[in-house]
Amino acid sequence: MSQDLEKLNRDMDRAVRAVWWQGKRFTRRQILAGAAGAAAVVVLSRLALAQMPPDSTKLQGLPATEVSNGRSQFEQLKRRQAVAYAGIPQVTATDQRNFMGVITPSDLHFERHHNGIPEIDPRRYKLLIHGLVSEPKVFTLEDLKRLPQVSFPYFVECSGSSQAHWKGLPETAIIVNTHPLFSNSEWIGVPLQVLFREVGAKREARWFLVESYDGAAMTRSVPLSKGYDDGLIAYGQNGEAVRPEQGYPARLLLPGWEGNIHVKWIRRIELSDRPFMGREETAHYTDPYPREGKSRQFSMVWEAKSVITHPSPGLNIPGPGYVEILGLAWSGMGKVARVEVSTDGGKSWGLAALQEPILPKTSTRFRYPWVWKGEEAIILSRCTDETGYIQPTRNQLLQARGESLYHFNGIQAWKVQPDGSLVHVYHEPELVTAALPAPLTGPWPLLSDCGLV
Repeated sequence: MSQDLEKLNRDMDRAVRAVWWQGKRFTRRQILAGAAGAAAVVVLSRLALAQMPPDSTKLQGLPATEVSNGRSQFEQLKRRQAVAYAGIPQVTATDQRNFMGVITPSDLHFERHHNGIPEIDPRRYKLLIHGLVSEPKVFTLEDLKRLPQVSFPYFVECSGSSQAHWKGLPETAIIVNTHPLFSNSEWIGVPLQVLFREVGAKREARWFLVESYDGAAMTRSVPLSKGYDDGLIAYGQNGEAVRPEQGYPARLLLPGWEGNIHVKWIRRIELSDRPFMGREETAHYTDPYPREGKSRQFSMVWEAKSVITHPSPGLNIPGPGYVEILGLAWSGMGKVARVEVSTDGGKSWGLAALQEPILPKTSTRFRYPWVWKGEEAIILSRCTDETGYIQPTRNQLLQARGESLYHFNGIQAWKVQPDGSLVHVYHEPELVTAALPAPLTGPWPLLSDCGLV
């Protein structure tokens, strides 16, 4: 009899765990008092055996392999295809919601190319540097790797990453729609200043042209001072070779500047005393200034920006109580100085905690504690960088620039609904200072030594 009772108790425990496992939280007493009685115990115990995960301590695990098996089968992370041109996908977007820390996994880094991904044999790779130099040179990949190496984490963001905000996005938008073309990696390579010394850049040089091996023969003009400052020819990304869609075997990195100018699959650098006025800086990648009937050229720097990643649309709040608000902040003008978070639509702001290390021109993770009472709320984040620049609202951007096309960095608002779900909304917070930040009052300033001022 005692053995039967012991078996019944075991079956009952399994049944309770099975029901709990399915999200229906009943006690033993409630189940025993149910109309199904003993029959329910048998059914639920069988269900429990089917639902409970196997005991991994009694199973042989998977063997070690030379090539990784990839992520767990329970982690289904992927990029999202965004745009195709002429029937060929040329844009995939990064979904920031489920990432940890600040580094984007290499295979989830957004991609943007203009005529497909070229296949380049690293053994045949060559980089020509010529123009206003004392000694033109051709560098192989091995030549580049023999030169002094540096590694830094930097963000890359396409200038059109949040461009849909200029016209407006629907409530159904999620982060992959509002901030699709932004990623952050550790980049490894040789500083441009080392290469400029190798070829003997002449004193009259002010700009340099970069050209790609891709089918579009992508070119951009870059002020020489930026190359000397922190420009990098990168052949490594997150501890491995740069991925093919990110510019394998070598690409240009210009920290803090718009993504298009980080020319991938780089094959040529030409130094000059003036910009080359190529297609990508005349017909494209200039900022319309509709109120004046003009466009702003060479507006390459990304200004301060932030976004709350959790909670956000698709990552709902399970119920009233404590919530840790998480997000990312970054600026192409230097370090993030502070991030403020509002949970009441901008009526009040609190300082978020910034995760160390706080480095220039790379993502910074921020955290903010909040007790949600189960009521509708609008949550916002606002970034200020070390130059004092404050992330503006959408209306401030529209007032300053009109309905532009690139470099949208307005404050992102999410509305928390009573059921814990979130949607995208446009909401203008009540700012302490209504005046526009200084960099918004006119066109972006050109560098003093660029040859145009």
